[in-house]
Amino acid sequence: MKVEIIAIGDELTSGRILNTTSSFAARNLFDAGYEIYAMHTIGDTPSLIGEALKRAICRVDAVVVTGGLGTTDDDLTNEAVSKALNRPTLPNLEILSNIRAHLDEITNAPVGELEKLAWLPEGAQVLNPQSNMAGYLLVHEDKPIFFLPGVPSQMKQLMVEQVLPTLSTWHKNHHLTTYQRIFRIFNLPEIEVNRRISSLDLDPDANIGYYPVFPEVHLSLIVRDKKTNDAKKLFKSSCKAIYTVLGDAIYGQNRDSMERVVGKLLKKNNLQLAVAESCTGGLISKKLTDSPGSSSYFLGGVVSYANSLKSGYLGVPTELLEKYGAVSREVAESMAVGVKYNSLSDIGLAVTGVAGPDGGTEDKPVGTAYIGISTSEATWVTKFHFPGDRWQVRTLTAQSGLELIRKYLLQLGIEEE
Repeated sequence: MKVEIIAIGDELTSGRILNTTSSFAARNLFDAGYEIYAMHTIGDTPSLIGEALKRAICRVDAVVVTGGLGTTDDDLTNEAVSKALNRPTLPNLEILSNIRAHLDEITNAPVGELEKLAWLPEGAQVLNPQSNMAGYLLVHEDKPIFFLPGVPSQMKQLMVEQVLPTLSTWHKNHHLTTYQRIFRIFNLPEIEVNRRISSLDLDPDANIGYYPVFPEVHLSLIVRDKKTNDAKKLFKSSCKAIYTVLGDAIYGQNRDSMERVVGKLLKKNNLQLAVAESCTGGLISKKLTDSPGSSSYFLGGVVSYANSLKSGYLGVPTELLEKYGAVSREVAESMAVGVKYNSLSDIGLAVTGVAGPDGGTEDKPVGTAYIGISTSEATWVTKFHFPGDRWQVRTLTAQSGLELIRKYLLQLGIEEE
């Protein structure tokens, strides 16, 4: 099966931005057993986009296009596709609804420029309508054409989670002959993941890919059936080997998220969680409530940003705040105990830290975070120092808090056995 890759954007042809999306797509498609017929990088010119697309359709079995799907005036991919393939653009009502719902949370203004994201060529199938990512599949002359965002992180996620699985079952010679799994890894650097997997000396037919998707590392395993192997057997043995060297650093598979995994474990153990957040500003609560059914295991949270709320709502003693400061082991412990007690939950999770860019000191530099967990048996605190900007520190703090809960719940299962 031959595939052609087309990257669109004046920022690419001018050299201002490095084209990483095409190389990522090529490596993944090649590892999955597809032949890369050609790769092109073109500017935001509708005539060139249409010409490249029509030429590709005539000579390959599938096309992957990246870029030009945004809301600005220079995002012209949909316009070019509509004209080149004679497919008028139509509004996707689900996307329009999602945009309206998002805007209703922050403003009463009309949909405006964001509406452009919902007008797609006739026949377009949105790849992930529940996400905030543009991207769709168009079947033209019985050939799949994938249109992906030019933002590298979004493109990579859709490539791994949508494009590869769809292609693997497109033709008879691919039906049930490709075995794939995405291992989701947290708190283990990509270089260490690579080192451990390299030590396995896996069969050459077990194709491995490494994809950093902050704050995680996603490891892809793909095995294709050949006359010279038993793909199913090789896939199973490779999965076992990967778990052997990575252990519980793998928190989930395929479409799992940390918050969903934690939710399933809480539900399995019939436990309820409440959180107290300072530096994360409600991010943990947001993550947990993104999962349907979370009300069965998540009671709620307190965003105690100011010291007055830490004392007033969580019962943190004023003397602790004065003596140790809001970012400290003592305060994180008291916050965890307080939210557990006041909510009548089984587990209390608390986070406090310095997200930056200001506020750091020599003893507590930007990136310092304390995460406390309180249960009926004990209360403990873990100290971290996270790298990165404010968004990265907050994201790592929230993810690490959920990861500590996950590991605690896994330990409960071991003790029960």
